[in-house]
Amino acid sequence: MAVILAALALLPGARLPRTGPVPQAKPEAATEAPAVPQPEKKPEEEQVPKPQPAPAQNPETPPAASEVPTPQPKPSEIPAAPAVEKFGPPSPAPEDLTPKPPAEQTLEEQHLTIEPESDADHAECTTELQSLGVVFRETPRIDDNNGCGIDKPIIVSQALPGIALKPEATLRCPTALALARWMKGSVIPAASVALPESGDITTINQASAYICRLRNGADTGKISEHARGNAIDIASFSFKKGEDVAVRSRRDDSTLTGAFQRTVSAAGCLYFTTVLDPESDAAHETHFHLDVIKRKGDFRYCH
Repeated sequence: MAVILAALALLPGARLPRTGPVPQAKPEAATEAPAVPQPEKKPEEEQVPKPQPAPAQNPETPPAASEVPTPQPKPSEIPAAPAVEKFGPPSPAPEDLTPKPPAEQTLEEQHLTIEPESDADHAECTTELQSLGVVFRETPRIDDNNGCGIDKPIIVSQALPGIALKPEATLRCPTALALARWMKGSVIPAASVALPESGDITTINQASAYICRLRNGADTGKISEHARGNAIDIASFSFKKGEDVAVRSRRDDSTLTGAFQRTVSAAGCLYFTTVLDPESDAAHETHFHLDVIKRKGDFRYCH
């Protein structure tokens, strides 16, 4: 009842509106939504429009020319720039600094030096030569560069009394001493047994003494012991009565001459540290190579 009474009290003050409501179009009849007014933007507040994704195109419709990407050439397809012509001699190739192995080095590339000899050792050696009757003379120091030479050379004309060395040989004293000892201790006794009818040995015919070169006359490799005065090559022996005995291959020689050569070749290793005979290789088919090179542990090579 209180609510009803309150409502009745408000009715006398209620009034109707002067105009009726404006009719609105049905939703299905609307063709365009009214534009909503936007607040005016100041120029400085304008924003850069965001990129919009390109609209999907019909695969049957070719894209506009401006939309076709320009193909880029591959690096391999880019033509090389024309070479700039250079004048004058070509630049030298860079030097190879890799050291060559010793077997491929020339004598000049090895930078060798002459082995010094002490005065005391040389004096002792020459004194012994004199006691054996070797005929020799002193000569000035030889230096042919690149390690070729002899510090205290001697020139030998007789290996022992009555046995000429032809031609006379320039050697180090230790080489001449080994030659004299070999002749006295082995060659002369072997000849007296094998070739008594030939008489005494009168001459040792040598093929090479001191000479500046590499082994076997090669262009590269180790220096020859001939270039240091340590070696002598024997080509033949001359006798008072008989024919010369030439050094040659006598492996299958069953004569006393063959036995003589094989005997003195084998005995050479008692006096020299290297003995190469005609059975060694093609480079020694016509002579003995005898040298006094020093090796570790007093090792000797005899063939």
